[in-house]
Amino acid sequence: MRKFPKANAVRRKALKLDAARSLRENSTKCERQLWSMLRRKQMAMLRFRRQHPIGPYIVDFFCPAMNLVVELDGAQHSEHEAIVYDEARTRWLEAQGYKVLRFWNWDFKENPDGTLDRIWHAIKESGRPLPEALRTPLPETLCVSTLPQGEGS
Repeated sequence: MRKFPKANAVRRKALKLDAARSLRENSTKCERQLWSMLRRKQMAMLRFRRQHPIGPYIVDFFCPAMNLVVELDGAQHSEHEAIVYDEARTRWLEAQGYKVLRFWNWDFKENPDGTLDRIWHAIKESGRPLPEALRTPLPETLCVSTLPQGEGS
């Protein structure tokens, strides 16, 4: 019989939080760029978390409201062992009810808007309700045109 199962669980959780903190402090350039586009509810008024622990894993980005995991993969993820690990990880996350999106760093660098577009489509297709601000159209007096304003308009 294990004497201190709760103490071990608390210790594992603390170690995982330390690891997540370290990953945040040592994030890649692509992770920092994507984070600058997702943070502060910039994507569909939804909050994302960075380097967030879920079960035995730490995911790059997580949106709790949509159960959405976003992973940015560097070149090390193309090695056979990493591919097998990532597939098992994705299967586990999906079995827990999470939607997992994976992007290669080079793909994000080449087309950040395409990455954001795929994230947006996953949010829309999730079937989960969007924040109230996105469901209710703005009153006409608050609508602001993003088009350039020239003379005579």
